[in-house]
Amino acid sequence: MKVVVGLGNPGAAYERNRHNIGFRCLDLLARRLGWTFARRGNAAIAEGRLCGDLVLLVKPLTFMNLSGEALKRLRRDVSFSPADVLIVYDDLDLPLGVLRVRARGGSGGHRGVASVLEALGTLDVARVRIGIGRPPPGTNVVDYVLEDFAPAEEPLAVAACERAADAIVTVLCQGTARAMERFNRPEVVVQQG
Repeated sequence: MKVVVGLGNPGAAYERNRHNIGFRCLDLLARRLGWTFARRGNAAIAEGRLCGDLVLLVKPLTFMNLSGEALKRLRRDVSFSPADVLIVYDDLDLPLGVLRVRARGGSGGHRGVASVLEALGTLDVARVRIGIGRPPPGTNVVDYVLEDFAPAEEPLAVAACERAADAIVTVLCQGTARAMERFNRPEVVVQQG
């Protein structure tokens, strides 16, 4: 079994926020695969088979900073290893639209990631990081991540989700190393302007 955890906040008010790009990517992937999310405990889960494995797409409904709580509960119901988990989330340290796939690492100050890593008890968790860029000078980081993408940014966000969905499938079917080779490129996914 493989478990893909997209990070975000539940509810329509947060749907298009920068911080919710993990949810958006899983929504897009589920549509591509013809899978439907249903609430299970404190998460929305879509499931199906991909490349011979049962795959769960998980959107924690605990709010970002408590994302690990949803995984703890899921692990009580379903047996999976941290090695079978892939986290998908926003990253301030990457320019908007840039992806980075990694096999392991710390939270980088991302509280949702920290919660997941704590729940799993290891840093050895694969991840797809999606760049949302840094806030303009003088803008509070929390306010920035909880804002919707600006209209000019939205095409980059959509393109990033498309590539992130491809990266997720590559990790699941071909492994993290292959996904890193294919998706860890410096260019932005769509040119602005």
